[in-house]
Amino acid sequence: MKHSLMTGACVALSALVAGCASTASRDALQVQNPTVLQRGIGATQDNTAGAATPAWLGTYRTADNARAIGSIQKRLDALGPHKDNYFGFKAQCWLDAARDERSHWNHWGFVEEALREASRLASGLETGGGLVADNPDLRSSVVVRPDVWKQILTAKASPAFASCVPAQRLTACDEVGMIHAGHEAWTRNFTASAQRVDDVTKTLPQIDAALAACTPPVAVQPVGLAPKVTLEGDATFAFDRGDIAGLLPAGKARLDQLIRDMKQAGDVTAIRVEGYTDRLGSDALNRRLSATRAETVKRYLTASGIDAPVSAQGMSSANPLVQCDERNQQQLIRCLAPNRRVELSFTRGGSASTAPAR
Repeated sequence: MKHSLMTGACVALSALVAGCASTASRDALQVQNPTVLQRGIGATQDNTAGAATPAWLGTYRTADNARAIGSIQKRLDALGPHKDNYFGFKAQCWLDAARDERSHWNHWGFVEEALREASRLASGLETGGGLVADNPDLRSSVVVRPDVWKQILTAKASPAFASCVPAQRLTACDEVGMIHAGHEAWTRNFTASAQRVDDVTKTLPQIDAALAACTPPVAVQPVGLAPKVTLEGDATFAFDRGDIAGLLPAGKARLDQLIRDMKQAGDVTAIRVEGYTDRLGSDALNRRLSATRAETVKRYLTASGIDAPVSAQGMSSANPLVQCDERNQQQLIRCLAPNRRVELSFTRGGSASTAPAR
């Protein structure tokens, strides 16, 4: 058993009478420290085991805990909203743990170690430097329930944690709670330690919920509406057709997707539709066919709920995209295919597009 100058005998007696060193609770805590697992007359009596060594007495025997608690609390209160973060929450939780143990006449050194941590964090908040999120290794505490620690540290590593104040508050106090439970295990009060761990585990779902609430929604990617869209004529209309009945399934599918993009964008203020043919055929035929195709696309857009003003114009064989000199008629028709097209240009947010066609 560990011995404190003032409470060793009482703790030993209570362990015998009340059965504080519950084997079931001890095993459930998954304590790995061998000195904590030792029991009986042959238990280690050194600094690691918690013996009242001269160094221990010199550090804690004359400590004025009551004054220290009040002083640190005033410092934290003076920080105002600047303490509403992980480090401020943790400082307050350390202070509360020290206050709780002092009210139970704890003379094992945990009160002083907790106050030291609270003061250290308060100093960092006051000066704006020296703050680290690592947990301290206390002389008067051992690690219990590594599985619970893993869950806490996983939450702490979440990308949302740095800006999630509710999760910071819960996590900071859970870390202090687990170290506090480790102190109770260090003093062989395994039942109290197990109860404190249970209290911590009940808050873990709250941390997950807080992180989920703090995680920003997935940013909506900009709508893929090009400034200028080209519909290939041969894929949009049947040969020598420009009316709605001549609109091919692939052409309808492309227009439907374009309509969805425009509605999702929500900032299209005007649309210009221009129909083009190749140089084959008469000028009159090309003017009529290009104008019919442009007008058909316009009507399809307006019938599908596009509210922006739509203008349509037949451009005949103007502005060819390719020049072809093939002598074979079929090869020439295939080569001139890019010139047979319908182009849609969009004005968005009051600015006309000048981007090249796709």
